[in-house]
Amino acid sequence: MSNPEMAAALRDNIARLTARQHAEARQPSLSDRIADRITGFTGSMTFVALHLLVFGAWILVNLGVLPILPRFDPSFVVLAMVASVEAIFLSTFVLISQNRMASAADRRADLDLHVNLLAEHELTKLAGLVQRIAEKLDVAIDDPQFHEIRKDIEPTQVLDALDETRREENVQH
Repeated sequence: MSNPEMAAALRDNIARLTARQHAEARQPSLSDRIADRITGFTGSMTFVALHLLVFGAWILVNLGVLPILPRFDPSFVVLAMVASVEAIFLSTFVLISQNRMASAADRRADLDLHVNLLAEHELTKLAGLVQRIAEKLDVAIDDPQFHEIRKDIEPTQVLDALDETRREENVQH
């Protein structure tokens, strides 16, 4: 029969992972908060409108269409440089936010794996109980899949199988 402490250990792992996830979500670092705010603002229509206004005015002034200022960038080299530097910084902020989101997604995937392994373990226990009931009632269990269900899943075997599948997929591509 399988290890009876496994379910308790998995429950403890799930509780710890969940508590950690909540703590990290409540207290992001200053750099993460800054990156998230910048990314949030740059992904808004206000940002688009502001750029349309600033870049539009810049272009119209330097074409001579709006004579409110003297032409200060007639070749638009400075505009191109400003836009390039801005793009470098914005892409960096987006990558910071995406890395943090990917890390959170990885933690959720780990938690999902723990929950799934716990469910698998509990189903194995239930299958054992069903088998004992069937034996007591003298009912034959003919389904070969039922005997597969009775085998407890070893988490490291699951991870090894997943890793092997990924390696095979990487070799094929």
